[in-house]
Amino acid sequence: MRAHTLRGAFACTLSLAVAMGCQREHSDSARSVASTPAAAGAARALEQIDGRTPLPLLPMMAAHQKQNMREHLQAVQEMTAALAIGDFGGVKRAAARLGSSQQMTRMCEHLGARAPGFTETALRFHETADTIGVAADRQDRDAVLTALTRTLAACTGCHSTFKQRVVDEATWNALSAPARYVDGH
Repeated sequence: MRAHTLRGAFACTLSLAVAMGCQREHSDSARSVASTPAAAGAARALEQIDGRTPLPLLPMMAAHQKQNMREHLQAVQEMTAALAIGDFGGVKRAAARLGSSQQMTRMCEHLGARAPGFTETALRFHETADTIGVAADRQDRDAVLTALTRTLAACTGCHSTFKQRVVDEATWNALSAPARYVDGH
């Protein structure tokens, strides 16, 4: 019986090593394919087909924005789970992570600095999300669902309008930032 256990452990270890080797080989292969001329041509073709407005971002900004989008989805998931059990406090806490704030405003302005209309669209999304917390305070399930629906419509509207375009620093700096009005002028 002991030999059988050792053979099983060896087989598991060998399977794991093979799987990890395949995964590494697959990652290396994916990296090399992504840098081929054919892949570059495919990326250009996608760029031409996708008619959404480009949102130019430096690589770090694009990664940060994608992380925020994942956090937004997690907040929506937490809201729906809380609403399902009548936990309006949980709904409000999750909704607050989507809501507007000075920090969120600064981030949206920074991300949208090279794409006219993005900042305003993003800020409307966050302001719409504020209404979820208001409805949760009233413990009004239907109002929470209505506010969440409007928030998700703002979210999908933004995704339907804008697409990330990762650029290098020279391109980012060469793009003109839209003029900002000062004191209402």
